[in-house]
Amino acid sequence: MADNDTRPAPGDPGPGGADSTREPEPIKAVPLRRPGRWIAAAAILALVALFVYGAATNPAYRWDTYRKYLFDTRITAGAIVTLELTVCAMAIAVVLGTVLAVMRLSPNPVLRSSAWVYLWIFRGTPVFVQLVFWGLVPSLYSRIQLGVPFGPQFFHLDVQQLQAAFAFAVLGLALNEAAYMAEIVRAGINSVGEGQREASFALGMSWSQTMRRTVLPQAMRVIIPPTGNELIGMLKTTSLVTGIPLSTDLFGRARDIYGVNFQPIPLLLVAATWYLAITSVLMVGQYYLERYYSRGVSRTLTTKQLQELADAQQGEKAK
Repeated sequence: MADNDTRPAPGDPGPGGADSTREPEPIKAVPLRRPGRWIAAAAILALVALFVYGAATNPAYRWDTYRKYLFDTRITAGAIVTLELTVCAMAIAVVLGTVLAVMRLSPNPVLRSSAWVYLWIFRGTPVFVQLVFWGLVPSLYSRIQLGVPFGPQFFHLDVQQLQAAFAFAVLGLALNEAAYMAEIVRAGINSVGEGQREASFALGMSWSQTMRRTVLPQAMRVIIPPTGNELIGMLKTTSLVTGIPLSTDLFGRARDIYGVNFQPIPLLLVAATWYLAITSVLMVGQYYLERYYSRGVSRTLTTKQLQELADAQQGEKAK
């Protein structure tokens, strides 16, 4: 019987006379033209240029006054006070928020209910109203006494004589922010798998040890990004401490100055510039902090990792 297999042998020319093992020609990909993007970009750039030109030529902005007070000592001192308010209030808020989050997840109904009431009050009322109440504390409680009821007093404090506007501002901002930090921490804790808790319990850890040693360290990846946003928000919220009243912060200093020279626009621009500069620095720090805690999450290799991998492969070939 004759062999009916007509397939060409390897290396033999095919029907067209060409080598059948030849690789196909690469496809020439032509990128799609998107004129809409260029039109939108040109329109946005034109609008920005018109706004910048109009602002630069508008005498109402008083750019000479802006340059005069941009690095004024009172403004720089106010920026330092704003940073102090932000750091102190945020530090207290993070610690208290973590405690509240753990209380909300606690099996103890008293702790869980107390944390819920705290969050209900401080998240349900405006922060400016809370700061105004903190400013009225000397009127509400003129004296604070600690001791035995109807007996000797061990501690006495005259609140009306206490010049503590900065402390009241930090306390008011921290207590309000702690309510939001509690929800952020709780979301981070819930993002950790239940098996992690079960494994910790199986190793003999208590509930508090499980939270401290197993759950919270893993929850940092979820907690850090929104915490950075809250820090930036806290920086801008410090402008509301005028309700205490506290006028030594950045916005308070700018308000005092334009209350004298009656030029609010350039002084508001000065304050906005300082807020924008500080926020930009915080955003850079937030970026590097997020990248630190997100190590091992993404499968995409960085440029440094790719270079190290290429060097390792090159070394293997040399051997």
